[in-house]
Amino acid sequence: MRIQQLSELLDYVAKCHLDMEKLYKRLDRNADSSRVKMMLTYFQQHQRHIYETLESYIEDAPSRILNTWYKDITFEDFSKRCAEASLPANMHEDQVLELHLDLENRLIALLEKTAISSPTDEIKSALMDLVRVAQTQQKRLVHSTIRMDDI
Repeated sequence: MRIQQLSELLDYVAKCHLDMEKLYKRLDRNADSSRVKMMLTYFQQHQRHIYETLESYIEDAPSRILNTWYKDITFEDFSKRCAEASLPANMHEDQVLELHLDLENRLIALLEKTAISSPTDEIKSALMDLVRVAQTQQKRLVHSTIRMDDI
């Protein structure tokens, strides 16, 4: 995927979260463990929330920022990665969390890479704010997942 404008990048990242939601739905249908199913349902809700938050951010962001052009921002086919990802029916919570963190970290790295190559400090700061929010949400998700072990 080649990204030319910041608006394209943010739309793409939002769509990637929907791809993750679809992946977790598919894994949920195949999972044997009720604990894993509960975790996957939680991850689905989390991905939907991130998607909606990003869409709201895009709507509210100034067009001068969204219309920023970039050279050579490329990213993998994330939809394909999600479509091809699989875990066995007897998957464990750790496997699901590991898959999630791998996918999430790829998206965070894309935002960081874009921030570094941003032409202005204002845009770099805005993107790094998104990175910090994503990292904070990721930590909360991991802590929530760990607390599920106490159930």
